Amino acid sequence: MPELTVVIPIYNEEASVTPLIEEIVAVVGLDPDRTEILCVDDGSSDRTGELLAELRKTYPVLHVITFETNAGQSAAMACGFLEARGRYVVAMDGDGQNDPADIPRIVELLDRYQVVCGIRRNRRDSLAKRWGSRLARTVRRWVIGDSIVDIGCSLKGFHRDAIRRLYFFDGAHRFLPVLLEMEGCSITQIDVNHRPRRAGVSKYGNLGRLAKTWQDLLGVRWMQKRKLDYQVRERC
Repeated sequence: MPELTVVIPIYNEEASVTPLIEEIVAVVGLDPDRTEILCVDDGSSDRTGELLAELRKTYPVLHVITFETNAGQSAAMACGFLEARGRYVVAMDGDGQNDPADIPRIVELLDRYQVVCGIRRNRRDSLAKRWGSRLARTVRRWVIGDSIVDIGCSLKGFHRDAIRRLYFFDGAHRFLPVLLEMEGCSITQIDVNHRPRRAGVSKYGNLGRLAKTWQDLLGVRWMQKRKLDYQVRERC
């Protein structure tokens, strides 16, 4: 069983996938007994699938799961988490903006914490996306009162056993640290590098996420309010 699984949900990233996998391999190595890279192709309609198949021939640590049709980031991440064999799981985006060089530090911290959340340092996104994230963070904290600085940063580390305990719903990927905190997991947050998108286009916009995220926020708030809370005094 490998120590680490790197999970990458990926959709229509033909221009980014090859350099990204090469970078990750340079960081985590080629020993399949220690590491696996698990790409979940979320029904890509470009050459992403073909390129992953070619990379698979070169890198034995790479495994690919391909969806029949596009199911969304939450589904791709949930599938990756359930299929991961590593004791630790690091999730990252497939667009190359997350820096694989941060993976070893996240893995080191997973020896002490069950969840490690990245905080994008010097975020390299458009002003509109940065302001949208600030507004979303303000609203999220008002509704559910969490302390996660950059919940939108996909670069996160988890204990596999902890992440598998979650109930996944469409949109759950936006709230993973909050949901895990509700399960009693220990969490730390660290600065990570953030890079400009080298090619391709973003699949997300502020307006497109707003309506769905608001519904998800209310759902998470309901879960917080209804969570069972008890302590066992003794067992006989």
